[in-house]
Amino acid sequence: MKLQGESKLLRIFVGESDRIGHDLLYEMILLKAREKGLAGGTAIKGIMSFGASSHLHRARLIELSEDLPIVIEIIDHAEKIEAFLPIVNELFEQCGRGGLITLENVDVIYYQSRK
Repeated sequence: MKLQGESKLLRIFVGESDRIGHDLLYEMILLKAREKGLAGGTAIKGIMSFGASSHLHRARLIELSEDLPIVIEIIDHAEKIEAFLPIVNELFEQCGRGGLITLENVDVIYYQSRK
């Protein structure tokens, strides 16, 4: 797949413990993105966050948090990202938890698979 120049970055904020049944929401989103042939995606674990509820989530040595923030970033051409958005929305609805989804323009400078 060739990916260079104008593309879209889909950024999805969820909680580490968000699930649909026994499956983790962030894993389901990334697996669906791969299944749909999107160029690439990454889940990044945060150490501190708050959102619409103003509830503070943080990682400290003294306390073990089980709901740290997860940021999922997926990049591809605009058409493919826009076609994927309804899938993300459906997964959010099935999960029944809060979150945040953002979309921004990016310029892909380099995209190459490992050899």
